[in-house]
Amino acid sequence: MDPKRELTSVDLAALVTELNRYEGAKVDKAYLYGDDLLRLKMRDFDRGRLELLVEVGDIKRAHLAAQEHVPDAPGRPPNFAMMLRNRLSGADFAGVEQYDFDRILTFTFERGDENTKIVVELFGQGNISVLDETGEVVRSLETVRLKSRTVAPGAQYEYPASRLDPLSVSRDALGRNMEQSDTDIVRTLATQLNLGGLYAEELCTRAGVDKTLDIADATEDDYDAVFDAIVELREQVRAGEFDPRVYLDDDDNVVDVTPFPLREHQNEGLDEEAHDSFNEALDEYFFRLDLTADEQPDVGSNRPDFEAQIAKQERIIEQQEGAIEGFDERAAAERERAELLYANYDLVDDVLSTVRSAREEGVPWDDIADKLEAGAEQGIPAAEAVTNVDGAEGTVTIDLDDSTITLDVSMGVEKNADRLYTEAKRIQEKKEGALAAIEDTREELEAVKRRRDEWEADDDEDDAEDEEEEEIEWLSLQSVPVKSTDHWYEQFRWFHTSDGYLVVGGRNADQNEALVKKYMDKHDRFFHTQARGGPVTLLKATGPSEPAKEVDFPESSLQEAAQFAVSYSSIWKDGRFADDAYMVEPSQVSKTPESGEYIEKGSFVIRGDRTYFNDVAAEVAVGIQCEPETRVIGGPPSAIETRAETTLTLKPGQYAQNDAAKLCYRRLREHFADTSFVRKVASPDLIQEFLPPGGSDIVSE
Repeated sequence: MDPKRELTSVDLAALVTELNRYEGAKVDKAYLYGDDLLRLKMRDFDRGRLELLVEVGDIKRAHLAAQEHVPDAPGRPPNFAMMLRNRLSGADFAGVEQYDFDRILTFTFERGDENTKIVVELFGQGNISVLDETGEVVRSLETVRLKSRTVAPGAQYEYPASRLDPLSVSRDALGRNMEQSDTDIVRTLATQLNLGGLYAEELCTRAGVDKTLDIADATEDDYDAVFDAIVELREQVRAGEFDPRVYLDDDDNVVDVTPFPLREHQNEGLDEEAHDSFNEALDEYFFRLDLTADEQPDVGSNRPDFEAQIAKQERIIEQQEGAIEGFDERAAAERERAELLYANYDLVDDVLSTVRSAREEGVPWDDIADKLEAGAEQGIPAAEAVTNVDGAEGTVTIDLDDSTITLDVSMGVEKNADRLYTEAKRIQEKKEGALAAIEDTREELEAVKRRRDEWEADDDEDDAEDEEEEEIEWLSLQSVPVKSTDHWYEQFRWFHTSDGYLVVGGRNADQNEALVKKYMDKHDRFFHTQARGGPVTLLKATGPSEPAKEVDFPESSLQEAAQFAVSYSSIWKDGRFADDAYMVEPSQVSKTPESGEYIEKGSFVIRGDRTYFNDVAAEVAVGIQCEPETRVIGGPPSAIETRAETTLTLKPGQYAQNDAAKLCYRRLREHFADTSFVRKVASPDLIQEFLPPGGSDIVSE
């Protein structure tokens, strides 16, 4: 079994469901490897760093990737990547859609100054197009100029012709489409309903219908069974009820990846591996796919393979020039056929009139063919010219001066000739489009050559530069752009751990109640201090709108959550510098007291064993974050210092909360050249939200 190299329409329908769960993620940077692999580095504030890979070459895929599966950043970014960075930096991921059950994904990104769509074509030659808010193509990896559609910079993006969506088809529509077929049931599902071979076979197996059953022999019961199987598949995809599988052959080589188990593969005896999400399964599959060195994108080398890109463009130009020659020959041949009709007007008119008269009298096509054959044997010129009669199409084919011409019997000589002239004109128009495409390709070729020359000229100067490590000097910028988004957790105390997990804590008894009753999920962790008067602290496994998912939290995140619980508890106000904290599972937290006891508002009963964190330091840091958002943040120093451009560390001390906030504001303001920026994003009021209740001292900056 050959390994899958392209995602199916069913795969993409499932993928869209999962990717849309990351709506709101921020785009940090875009990378382009070679001419077919796009990477978008994003950050989800609940789940940390995200890496979206999209490939449209010999391998056609789209999925989130684990960081260890992401190729190293290439050297100098090409123009396409720089254009994407300019348009997407700081933008919100607003969702992705599949176009008409086709292998096309449209990603939408929103930013205050401009919105952008990225259309990914995962079929044929593959393509990635970047569109502005009006749907106009800003740039695309490949320029497409066809009679049916155009994809070129400056033009409105045109999707291919719509296809039937089998996941939306009604029972009546299913029957009508099946009846139009003249083959067996599995081929009909694959082609007429656009399911492809694998899922057509899977539906037949689920429906208990023989794949080789001829459509002519299929019954309404067979169609009912197939429709029920389609409905089952539809509900699996739309409900997001996935149970992803990676399938392997006898040699443990990956051969397929699917959003749920397939009976077809089980019947084939393939080994399978289960995964928690379809994105994870796709990432694992394509990472393990055994590609030859020639098929793998050259992502490890700093220097792009300009020679390969130049050779590709030259090969395309050669093919386009060959196609133009073919257009000229075909257009000339059509015009020659039209002129032959006029040159042999009487003979052609005789053929058409004879056949048309016979049809008007009700003579069957087969009888007309027999009579023409008999006439040819008798030496009748009109009959001798006819070489074929096609009743299904209503045409006759004649030979004139070594040219074969098919005539529409319903038309006269003039209209048949006009039809040939029109075809010649259409071919000529295709030639014009091909000439324009050649010019585009030549421009691309020259652009590649210029990039090669620039690279070689700057090679010595750039050897020590690593584009990935280039950082903006935010502190010295004269004008720092403000980028911010409102989040559900901002009503509480909060921070993100150094591993990217969200921690939230209550500010009062009401918020403690709300966190436990509304926001605590079964895979979260609950933290509290031994001392009374501490906030309910939750280390979140998933966000409130996401499906519950078990997480193996790193020890660093557990320690930081414990320090958060201690630092914002009553011990800070008491002037103490450390205390113990404990952690339990959500199932151990209850509002039901023991018999005869009373539970105060914001308090809870903890039952069962606890995990303790002893002698945890009461210490917080506040700082200003500049990307992907600009804002003040605060929490355990080990978490904040990695995310902020500049920070201050505080411990229990003499300055009241309000005074400490003003002091922090003045200190932070001194660190930035753009002091007005600090006033906008880190005013004393905003800083105070991240300071523990009680007195504080700044101990380092």
